[in-house]
Amino acid sequence: MTPVLSRRALGRATLARQFLLARTDAAVPEVVSHLVGLQAQTPHTWYTGLWSRVAGFTPDRAADLLVDRTLVRLAVMRSTIHLVTAADALALRPAVQPALDRDLYRNHTHGRDMRGLDVDAVVAAGRALLAEKPRTNKELGALLHEQWPDRAPTALAYAVRCLVPLVQVPPRGVWGRSGAIAHTSAETWLGAPVADAPAVDELVLRYLAAFGPATVKDVQTWSGLTGLRGVVEGLPLLRLRDEDGQELFDLPDAPRPNEDVPAPARFLYDFDNLLLSHADRRRVVTDDVRAQGYDRHGPVPQFFLVDGVTAGDWKLHRTRDVVTLELRPFRRLSTVDEVEREGARLLAFLAPDAPAHEVRTTSPAVPRP
Repeated sequence: MTPVLSRRALGRATLARQFLLARTDAAVPEVVSHLVGLQAQTPHTWYTGLWSRVAGFTPDRAADLLVDRTLVRLAVMRSTIHLVTAADALALRPAVQPALDRDLYRNHTHGRDMRGLDVDAVVAAGRALLAEKPRTNKELGALLHEQWPDRAPTALAYAVRCLVPLVQVPPRGVWGRSGAIAHTSAETWLGAPVADAPAVDELVLRYLAAFGPATVKDVQTWSGLTGLRGVVEGLPLLRLRDEDGQELFDLPDAPRPNEDVPAPARFLYDFDNLLLSHADRRRVVTDDVRAQGYDRHGPVPQFFLVDGVTAGDWKLHRTRDVVTLELRPFRRLSTVDEVEREGARLLAFLAPDAPAHEVRTTSPAVPRP
């Protein structure tokens, strides 16, 4: 008989693999590799994701690795910018390239400019320009437009972005610093070529190690790839079911803690992979999130977890005299002291030089009608 995992047990398994049940002492590159990267299209919020997962984490432990090229930020899964190791930048990109191809040719804004275009020539020209020096999309598009004046500069730059693995070079993404969103190719930046062949089997196994147990749809949601059922079913995986009867796949020896294992309060950042990497997110995301009616075009909310699920959102407010962490629970918290203590630690991480810190818990949020 196929074992059944409750939603709570499913959440505990994923939290364990995400280092959110207990922080890890592993080195930052090992953590980033295990997590198969962190979504990182914002320059700095992902540092909070590492702080919540790595014991004693300080920003320099990741910032220095961006500068020395041990870590890089580039588009991989879901065609979004991720923080990955140098090795994964070269290995993962070929595996998820079909998703970036689809993004380019079906893109509502840029797809029409690809019709009849000698894309290979654009890519070759883009590579040459970016090998000279890192350039912003605006700079790259303008230079390519000189050769293809009948195409939009933004579309030409986007073609290069989708078809060439482009690294966002420092100081962009370095803690406490800023800079233009400038790119060069991963091959130029890392001095090595991307992998010859996509290792989709390995991609699935690594996903399960970091996010499982999972359905085929979950794997596809995370990777941006389609048609993975045959790949998943061909692997030597354990088969389970969730409480709704959906078939789950998992690594036989991966951790699956008892559903009663305590889950401490944890703070997530706006694009935390824990929230974005499953088709069915109910293992962590509660109905209270949907009830808030967040503006799809507004700032992406940042959530905190209590007992392993989304229990409220948080914001940082800065003035000259004090930095305040505002906690807005969805319901009355029975563990408010624990959340506020973890919030105080987060404040010390995010604003160590502030004259004063304050953690303020508001009344429970009122769902929108």
